[in-house]
Amino acid sequence: QVKHATNQIVMNCADIDIITASYAPEGDEEVHATGFNYQNEDEKVTLSFPSTLQKGTGTLKIDFVGELNDKMKGFYRSKYTTPTGDTRYAAVTQFEATDARRAFPCWDEPAIKATFDISLVVPKDRVALSNMNVIDRKPYPDDENLVEVKFARTPIMSTYLVAFVVGEYDFVETRSLDGVLVRVYTPVGKAEQGKFALEVAAKTLPFYKDYFNVPYPLPKIDLIAIADFAAGAMENWGLVTYRETALLIDPKNSCSSSRQWVALVVGHELAHQWFGNLVTMEWWTHLWLNEGFASWIEYLCVDHCFPEYDIWTQFVSADYTRAQELDALDNSHPIEVSVGHPSEVDEIFDAISYSKGASVIRMLHDYIGDEDFRKGMNLYLTKFLQKNAATEDLWESLEKASGKPIAAVMNTWTKQMGFPLIYVEAEQQEEDKVLKLVQKKFCASGPYTGEDFPMWMVPISICTSDDPTCAKMQILMDKPELTLVLKDVKPDQWVKLNLGTVGFYRTQYSPDMLENLIPAIKDLSLPPVDRLGLQNDLFSLARAGIISTVEVLKVMEAFVNEPNYTVWSDLSCNLEILSTLLSHTDFYEEIQVFVKDVFSPIGERLGWDPKPGEGHLDALLRGLVLGKLGKAGHKATLEEARRRFKDHVEGKQILSADLRSPVYVTILKHGDSTTLDTMLKLHKQADMQEEKNRIERVLGAISQPELIQKVLTFALSEEVRPQDTVSVIGGVAGGSKQGRKAAWKFVRDNWEELYNRYQGGFLISRLIKLTVDGFANDKMAAEVKAFFESHPAPSAERTVQQCCENILLNAAWLKRDAENIHQYFLQRKAPPAMV
Repeated sequence: QVKHATNQIVMNCADIDIITASYAPEGDEEVHATGFNYQNEDEKVTLSFPSTLQKGTGTLKIDFVGELNDKMKGFYRSKYTTPTGDTRYAAVTQFEATDARRAFPCWDEPAIKATFDISLVVPKDRVALSNMNVIDRKPYPDDENLVEVKFARTPIMSTYLVAFVVGEYDFVETRSLDGVLVRVYTPVGKAEQGKFALEVAAKTLPFYKDYFNVPYPLPKIDLIAIADFAAGAMENWGLVTYRETALLIDPKNSCSSSRQWVALVVGHELAHQWFGNLVTMEWWTHLWLNEGFASWIEYLCVDHCFPEYDIWTQFVSADYTRAQELDALDNSHPIEVSVGHPSEVDEIFDAISYSKGASVIRMLHDYIGDEDFRKGMNLYLTKFLQKNAATEDLWESLEKASGKPIAAVMNTWTKQMGFPLIYVEAEQQEEDKVLKLVQKKFCASGPYTGEDFPMWMVPISICTSDDPTCAKMQILMDKPELTLVLKDVKPDQWVKLNLGTVGFYRTQYSPDMLENLIPAIKDLSLPPVDRLGLQNDLFSLARAGIISTVEVLKVMEAFVNEPNYTVWSDLSCNLEILSTLLSHTDFYEEIQVFVKDVFSPIGERLGWDPKPGEGHLDALLRGLVLGKLGKAGHKATLEEARRRFKDHVEGKQILSADLRSPVYVTILKHGDSTTLDTMLKLHKQADMQEEKNRIERVLGAISQPELIQKVLTFALSEEVRPQDTVSVIGGVAGGSKQGRKAAWKFVRDNWEELYNRYQGGFLISRLIKLTVDGFANDKMAAEVKAFFESHPAPSAERTVQQCCENILLNAAWLKRDAENIHQYFLQRKAPPAMV
């Protein structure tokens, strides 16, 4: 559509050579372009015409050549091995955020929507897929080995959601209750492994249709496993692409956590079919809306499909606490970031957009209530059907449905970075408790001392020991300080804020209030998610130097009777952080003893083998605990792991998938070159990507310097898929003190190759974070900073700043608390003094 007379057309295009271009006004002669001027920096091309194109509609024809690249973006080659061992290539697409322009010249922005008629000319023995269903397939006139496959016209949609795949695949199919044809495409010979995802997808589509009260708009949906894939998955409309490990489940060789991961990722991508595809963000500034929303609703969906996963408790450990950790840094960013150049988009695919986004939507859902929330969602989706929307539009719909001040509340969470720490103290006044609440920004570096006082509108819920599962009071805290009266609360009753750990804030209790809460951890009267939240808040307060780390260690010992997997998982992550910190001291062994003391009672209760009637969460917990004990060198665990590993390797007794990670990590941590060789052999023999990844992630546990080098060399070898190199190097950095130094040196020595591989994607940020986050002295922070000043990585700039900040924070923590922690460990072991 020519809106103003012009002799130029400017469009997006990257790594494409245009041969000819012409414009034919409706019912008139075509005009050939006489010049193509590429602005490579901006990924644009200007077509110049010899005469002025008049206002009106017409057809632009472009004949061009592009490259099937190896960058895992745009239209690219994905390498795979056939069952007989031949190397082959599939051609696949990954266009988000700004890479459709690598496949065809276009206007590559989310708000510029169009319909697409796609035809592919492909070898006749290959599968060809696109967003829509095939409407015609005929022999290609110039070559009898090719066919032309034509797809139905798409709805109006954004370019970043267009997709096509050509390769060799098998599939399984079913129809969902509402008649949508669902297929899962797998590598040849592995159709079986698509069944789990197929079941989840078939259950999920009707769930979302019902939740949004809007039907799924396409006739079919395909889910396909791609060998080389940088992200976890991509929600292309009607043709969702996945890493193999995010889609394939083998009943014999897949562990429980893989099943759960597949269920979450399928739930996430299918939610986008409505939220993102049908209604799309206006511009990348609103990316968080897309991702935060899908990251929240994937849990709702998995909870619907698999109530036994207790998935909402896991949300707190996986998303909520992770987001708070990042968002407490000075180098965090608001949820909503204004994005200019395309290279800035990659930077915001991070824990703030996804996990903080999901956490504030969970808080909002809780504040509004499910019924009004659904009403608002339906208003929003029907109003902007096939159009684009911004954050404000969603608030407006939710406000209409609920009558609450949604925009005012939510702007405090999306427009400013960070979140509050709420300090609370209580005073007994006869039959009542009077609470005084104060909010200040929570900072990883300690008490907030800024000039301005950022303020949040915080939905606060409060419960007491009278009924720990039910809010005694709910209030919106919209000022810096608040005094509340809780009626009829006796002196010996405890009071807890943030019921269900839903509010996105941390709580600091006065010493006596905290004292009262500790027994409720021990006797489990406090619900699991609240036990988790209490421990996690204390740990971050210690990390920030607001309380002593010793206080937290004492609380951790109160978890002796803990049965809940997610609570253990969070505790375990925090002990891991502390353990990494103390690897810089000469009493590292002491924390291993502490870990063994904390984990051995639950280890003994669980044992090695599943008991009748156990479920998903028991399997996850057993793997977690045995891995923790094994790594810490718990004697009985180490011996049993070695025995079982030997039987596994000799084929006498194959390890169950859930026990493999803990056993592998244990024998590697305490292993030698023979152990490493055996593991590498298992890696080579593994048919399943999940098993290869499982091994790749733990190889870094090996501790001898020359073996560490061997693992690092392996990371860049042909044996490891490009997207997985990052986790091998990360595993080395996280495996030991020597590993950390070696991995950092390796990344610097091989920077050029690594950067070329991952530049402009989020894998480069992940690589940097995994490699340097564990350091703990000021000199290292300066070294990291200097290295990236001379080797710039634009899409990872913020990550580098965050890492340097983390290193300095670690150094300060060590200076502040190491001696106290050491004394505490010594005094724990000392025999009680004689009276």
